[in-house]
Amino acid sequence: MQPKIPEHILDVLMSGEMGHCDLIPSGSNYTFFTTVTDKSDNGRSVIYKPKKGETTLWDFTAGTLYAREYATYLLSEELGWGLVPPTVVRDGNFGIGSVQLFIDYDPHENFFTIREKRLFEFLRVCVFDIITNNADRKGGHCILDIDGYIWAIDHGVTFHSDMKLRTVIWDFAGKDIPGWIIEDLKMLLNRFEETNGFGNKLYQLVRAKEVRAFRDRLESLIGAPVFPSLGSYRSVPWPLL
Repeated sequence: MQPKIPEHILDVLMSGEMGHCDLIPSGSNYTFFTTVTDKSDNGRSVIYKPKKGETTLWDFTAGTLYAREYATYLLSEELGWGLVPPTVVRDGNFGIGSVQLFIDYDPHENFFTIREKRLFEFLRVCVFDIITNNADRKGGHCILDIDGYIWAIDHGVTFHSDMKLRTVIWDFAGKDIPGWIIEDLKMLLNRFEETNGFGNKLYQLVRAKEVRAFRDRLESLIGAPVFPSLGSYRSVPWPLL
């Protein structure tokens, strides 16, 4: 069961005063560990990824990775899956970027250590990566919090219009996607063009052709609900963790 997140947490992330930023040394982009605090809260640890700290990639539009982090959170919430920690886009100490609630997790646990006993719980993570076209699902991007809940993090390279899926979760390749997951996808598609639907939100965060490609992937998976098979080229990220 997903841990209960305080209702006011998004307000804290959005408007709380940001503290000193400590650079996290690993990773190809500048990522900071910091806190946000406001009068209604004692302070929350967060991960801050500013636009200015993004490494330019040849295949993703420059300065959009932080927006893709936010888009995946919105999608997770729209589906009701609770996979991605609360995330907002706001100005911080180094300008606009994504601010995501830091999850207190066990650093010794990751997809590879969890999968044997809890593989069923990765069904939604796998489908999530397919529809978001996640180009970098490493094993360490699935974390286990101190209450035993599995979270999915690091979604900066998602929603590309070309097929970019690279993931370590190929355990379900060629198998049918469960009907209860497909029903959630149908609900998402039915509400896609509504005023407050995910489609209109996504148009504000990525390019129009990337929104259309997302919808095409959604429709394709609903029409043929089968997990894709492992390809022979660049289907797995490197490093694996």
